[in-house]
Amino acid sequence: MRQINFLIVFVFCLALVLFSLQNPEPATIKLIEGYQVQAPLAIELILAMGLGAVLAWVFGVWARLQRLVDARQDINHIRTLDERIQQLEQEREQYKAQLETPGRLPPASESAGSEMETSEAMAN
Repeated sequence: MRQINFLIVFVFCLALVLFSLQNPEPATIKLIEGYQVQAPLAIELILAMGLGAVLAWVFGVWARLQRLVDARQDINHIRTLDERIQQLEQEREQYKAQLETPGRLPPASESAGSEMETSEAMAN
C-alpha cells in the first residue's frame, strides 16, 4: 500500500513540475476587492495544492478524533453493561442458593393461608 501511495504522490509531483516548466508567465490573483497578487502560475498552483493538503490533513485529524470519542463512549457503555451483567449473575446465584436450601423458602402470606383453610373446609 505504501508503494501505491508513493506512486500517486510521485505522479502528482511530476505533473506539477511539468506544468510549472510549461507555464512560467505571471498570473494575477484577486483575493479581496482592491488587493491582488501577481506571481508565476506554478507558484500559485503549488500554494493552492499545499493549502488543500493542509485542509485535508486537518479534516483527517478531526475525523480521527471524532472516531476516538465515539469509541471511548462505546467502551464506557460496554463496561457499564458488563458491570450490570455481573450484578445480575450474582443476584441469580444468590436466588439459586436460596431455592436450593429447603428451610430458606419465604413464608406463605396470611391471605394464602386463609384461602387454603377455606378450601379445606369446603372440601369436608
